[in-house]
Amino acid sequence: MASLLEMKEIFRNADAVCFDVDSTVIREEGIDELAKFCGVGDAVAEVTRRAMGGTVTFKAALTARLGLIRPSYEQVQKLISDNPPQLTPGIRELVNRLHQRGVQVFLVSGGFQSIVEHVALQLNIPTANVFANRLKFYFNGEYAGFDETQPTAESGGKGKVITHLKEQFHFKKVVMIGDGATDMEACPPADCFIGFGGNVIRKQVKEKAKWYITHFDELLKELEER
Repeated sequence: MASLLEMKEIFRNADAVCFDVDSTVIREEGIDELAKFCGVGDAVAEVTRRAMGGTVTFKAALTARLGLIRPSYEQVQKLISDNPPQLTPGIRELVNRLHQRGVQVFLVSGGFQSIVEHVALQLNIPTANVFANRLKFYFNGEYAGFDETQPTAESGGKGKVITHLKEQFHFKKVVMIGDGATDMEACPPADCFIGFGGNVIRKQVKEKAKWYITHFDELLKELEER
């Protein structure tokens, strides 16, 4: 296992940095915001609590929550326009700095493509660098399920995305940054995991992550020291 010093070295020399989105790049959890917007916030929060307890697979929890929300295409678009996702302080500067250094930045999320692409746009991240779950709609805009073939729809999906990126682009060093257990589980294949607690602190991640930060300025400083 890499020491903290070695992890910092990996981060400074990374070919690619993958960020989780909900409660990491943005301050809120997209699915919870969508549930509240559609009037089923409490019911969905209860399913989320059960899922966090580890008794339900990620896909089963996603299916159950979306089955309660059943968001229409119009509702999703209205959520984005009326309550746009709030970027976490420092993320814009960090992504800009990584881009200046020629580092590829990816958003790897269990959230929804339409919301995550909106975030990517604000950060000048190409939509091709977004890996997230896709909602499906009927022609009349009603909810028709989600694309179950996306790797992010399953437990362990973020690791599969990183493996795919390494194979496709021949990246030598990939860093994963996120607040949750699914982010931590993606290392390996990620070469380094940085736990983020700036919006919400997950006890398990804080205890187990060798490198744990609460503000993106800490990572900016690491890049400036070179």
